[in-house]
Amino acid sequence: QVRLVESGGGSVQAGGSLRLSCTASISSTYTYSRYYMGWFRQAPGQAREGVACIEPYGSTRYTDSVKGRFTISRDNAKNTLYLEMDSLKPEDTAMYYCAASRSNCLVVMIGRFDYWGQGTQVTVSS
Repeated sequence: QVRLVESGGGSVQAGGSLRLSCTASISSTYTYSRYYMGWFRQAPGQAREGVACIEPYGSTRYTDSVKGRFTISRDNAKNTLYLEMDSLKPEDTAMYYCAASRSNCLVVMIGRFDYWGQGTQVTVSS
């Protein structure tokens, strides 16, 4: 089993920055370093959207709307995933969730994963 806990959300003005963190607690021999880890977001009344994903060995994928502004990274020694968000826009406002998959980043980006957290709210004002 995997428990994911996100932190770091908040309210910022457009152009500002936030850093999200996600710490994983794992009670199996399938280690954190083997998981494909990602972030997805969901705004009220909108569909879930895959934001970014990082493979076990560090390759990354981003949805087009955040490329050049967001950076996903992981610290396998700390079982922690990060999302550095710069140049934030009002349209980035959403609940952000951390997700883990044993499959690959393609499925993470389309919203299919094995585990996800409770989310952290990001609000960007104009």
